Amino acid sequence: MKRYYQLLALLFVLLSLSLVGCEGDTSTNVGKLDFKNSLQIPPILEPITDSDGKKHFTLTMQSGTTEFFQEKQTPTWGINGSYLGPTIRVSRGDQVSFDVVNNLNEDSTLHWHGMRLPAVMDGGPHQMIEAGATWKPNWTIEQPAATTWYHPHLHGKTALHVYRGLAGLFIIDDEESKKLPSEYGVNDIPIIIQDKIFKGDGSFNENMGMTPFGLLGNQILVNGTHDPYLEVTTSQVRFRLLNGSNARAYNIGFSDDRSFSLVGNDAGLLPEPVNLDRLLLSPGERAEIVVQFNAGEETILHSFAGKDGIENGEFDLVKMIADNRLSTSSQLPNRLTAEPPIEVPENAKVRKFELTTKSAINGKKMEMDRIDEVVPAGAREIWEITNNGWDHNFHIHDAVFTVIDKNGKLPPIYERGRKDTVFIPNGTSVRLAVDFGSYPDPDTPYMYHCHLLYHEDSGMMGQFIIVEPGTESQVSKQLTKGRHDH
Repeated sequence: MKRYYQLLALLFVLLSLSLVGCEGDTSTNVGKLDFKNSLQIPPILEPITDSDGKKHFTLTMQSGTTEFFQEKQTPTWGINGSYLGPTIRVSRGDQVSFDVVNNLNEDSTLHWHGMRLPAVMDGGPHQMIEAGATWKPNWTIEQPAATTWYHPHLHGKTALHVYRGLAGLFIIDDEESKKLPSEYGVNDIPIIIQDKIFKGDGSFNENMGMTPFGLLGNQILVNGTHDPYLEVTTSQVRFRLLNGSNARAYNIGFSDDRSFSLVGNDAGLLPEPVNLDRLLLSPGERAEIVVQFNAGEETILHSFAGKDGIENGEFDLVKMIADNRLSTSSQLPNRLTAEPPIEVPENAKVRKFELTTKSAINGKKMEMDRIDEVVPAGAREIWEITNNGWDHNFHIHDAVFTVIDKNGKLPPIYERGRKDTVFIPNGTSVRLAVDFGSYPDPDTPYMYHCHLLYHEDSGMMGQFIIVEPGTESQVSKQLTKGRHDH
């Protein structure tokens, strides 16, 4: 069955290439770049801090045009600019509030991916922001240091809104993370990777369903920069990698096969640095790596060809050019964080989910008025997810998990940290130890879904609510009665 889906997926991709025609082969850009554009670094958004210490930010969603190619203007969307958004940087314990202004000509949302927060502040499809309106979420940052991000999450159009440019990084610091390279834009560099297809006039091809996985582009943007290079000025650089693409996975490494230290996954720092030369990121996943450089050398951050599905393709991402003199960095600490592992009790609740093609979980497509799971606040559970269809991944809102196993074996070493999104290729079963949030609200759901955005939009998403411990049965009965009455 796995081989059947792989062959069918390949057929779809080949068919889509014939339809794309002059817009190009989607499998590689190697040998086609000059690395002539300095990598843009999204600016840090400075907050207004009130007398109580609360940090207030304004984010404005807007349309505009962006010059990715010389003398060609691409219609784009952005946040506080024409494409992408600024980086938000806060510390554990901060109180934050936002004015999210929608200056688009259609409704949207803004979801805080990877954030632990009340459901009404989550920014999912139940927190729509009408065109011309302003949404005012606020919460306290109550989680360890991590590289999170923000993007729209409206039901049915998430892929299009993210693809047009609505996304940005949301960095959380704590005392442990500050022991790593932390000077933003100097030795702490964001790397937001996205693939696109451009038409001849410079506009985006917006065919979200061009393959079974969604749109797979033949051009790579990093931080909104095409054909980029980065001048390195320090002997160690921390890169915050975000796969901000709709569908494509990236098998990250360097053109000279140098090793690097993985120091963080989606949801925070690892206990200790892990030495790697490859790292797979599916859509929505993040990783923090620290790379050693020598004066005067050059290398290319590269995505290597994979084995199947959304891993296919080989791409140059950013050329790294080290100065002839580098500032010396201190050694990485042997211990990165004292955050305890996620341990589930022996009698932990086990929930099972089956993924098949692009539009259902456990045979059901997403419905806004259906609650699929009821979870007690602060629960630690085991979620078993089996994929019997296309390649998928899986993201859970307001939760952090560790991967117990994949097909009964320990996951790859780069997947053993604290995460909120996991890649699940066709034919794979994973078990997750999930730590849920502590904000009970029986009226407002969180989401779990495939983060291949075309799949999410097609219905591969479910909803769960967090309730006071001990009330799960009562709430479930009320939900069942409500459905029957309806």
